[in-house]
Amino acid sequence: MRNVIYGMNISIDGNCDHTKANPDEELYEYFTHQMDDVDLIVYGRKTYELMVPYWPEVEKTQSGTKASNEFAARHNAINKIIVSQTLKNVAGDTKIISDNLEAEIIKLKQESGKKISIGGVSLRSQLMVLGLIDEYYFVIHPIIAGNGKHLLEDITLQENINLKLVDVKIFKSGCVGLHYLKG
Repeated sequence: MRNVIYGMNISIDGNCDHTKANPDEELYEYFTHQMDDVDLIVYGRKTYELMVPYWPEVEKTQSGTKASNEFAARHNAINKIIVSQTLKNVAGDTKIISDNLEAEIIKLKQESGKKISIGGVSLRSQLMVLGLIDEYYFVIHPIIAGNGKHLLEDITLQENINLKLVDVKIFKSGCVGLHYLKG
């Protein structure tokens, strides 16, 4: 069975606003390497609208750094599914899931292939409550944001999700990468 993974940059105080993070070459390399084991990305609508067209444009123009251009190429080569009840048209071969999220994700997990990466705060919340996320990658940035959206502010769990720490990476920037398996 395929694992569903979730990765997020967060501040020390739990803020998950992507504009608060300061990615550098090492961090882009880290996330690019994570994509080696991924062959499907599932996004919520808002995250999809941020990531696409941004990364295709970076790849096309090679306007980023070496590492961010490599991330763009890797990201763009992976198939995508968007979870949305309002979006009707998406780029390329991207598919849309508009209802029965739990059954659709379970079906995807049962297909052959590599890991499934998910992105989006609302989508993450729904899949956490359903118990469908198998691995978590948190990169803690050495900042205190003080405001904005926090990682777990919109989740009410019926029971704890126990995690097992399987890897720690300390970045030159002071960021700390934590990899957990649902345990």
